[in-house]
Amino acid sequence: MQFDVITLFPDIIKTYCELGIVGRACKEERVKVNTVDLRQFGLGRHKQVDDLPYGGGVGLIFMVEPLFNTLNSIKRKKKSKVLIASASGEKWNQDFANKLKKEEQIIIICGRYEGYDERITNVVDYEVCLGDFIMTGGELCALAVIDSVSRLIDGVLRKEETFQTESFSNGLLEYPQYTRPQEFNGWKVPDVLLSGHHAEIKKWREEQAELKTKKNRPDLIKENKI
Repeated sequence: MQFDVITLFPDIIKTYCELGIVGRACKEERVKVNTVDLRQFGLGRHKQVDDLPYGGGVGLIFMVEPLFNTLNSIKRKKKSKVLIASASGEKWNQDFANKLKKEEQIIIICGRYEGYDERITNVVDYEVCLGDFIMTGGELCALAVIDSVSRLIDGVLRKEETFQTESFSNGLLEYPQYTRPQEFNGWKVPDVLLSGHHAEIKKWREEQAELKTKKNRPDLIKENKI
């Protein structure tokens, strides 16, 4: 899987992708992350990438020409999708990540300022956001896409069951987990987890996953008709 990120701040992307599981995946060449500095494709001697919106409004928006030229500079693979991080986009979720893991290349445009000229969406496959809140730029959204898709690539995680039982993999949040010591500050590990009875442990985990989902994310219960 190859990710190409169009951004004004390449170092944000590079630093994150040198660390942790994504960093290891890059070193093992299971994943490749490239950055393209939008400023290099800015217009005029000052490398302008933004301007005031037609019709008036507060702030600046990305101009279509620098975005278009930057996108065209990237060599496209056969199975390739273009995303733009936007507060008005579709909400990114696990299903989205599973769908895009089948691609060979994901190109991500990081929004900034007050948005972008709408005409760039003519060459964009998906507008995506992380949730119902505003951030100063799309770099964190790009990293969320990179991380959540990368870990689904074969060989990136050491064991398949690591993500098969995680939150959202079956429409529910993940069940509560515990490790040593068996008791701390008066808080005890549930007896069933110490019993060695695998069927009972499985049943308990399923029940706890549903209870946790009902408490923290009741919307998932409705969506999945649980």
